[in-house]
Amino acid sequence: MAYDLTEEKVMTTTSSCDSCGMPIESGRYCGYCTDDSGALQSFEERFARMAAWQARRDPAASRQDIERQVLDYMATLPAWRDHPRVQAR
Repeated sequence: MAYDLTEEKVMTTTSSCDSCGMPIESGRYCGYCTDDSGALQSFEERFARMAAWQARRDPAASRQDIERQVLDYMATLPAWRDHPRVQAR
């Protein structure tokens, strides 16, 4: 019986970035959430970037709605769920 390599399934282990939820292969944070030295960006920088991304996705949303959506999402992420600004939402 011949072995057909085209049917072989390659398993990759992925996890999610603790800061944004993006799929990653290793580590806690993706390249979008870290600075040049690999350290997690500040809450303010990450919040601003996530809000800008959300604003592009939903240009009709108010700034207040965008910020609420981002804070609600950040509350689901290990890196930010205990942050005072997230807790105060």
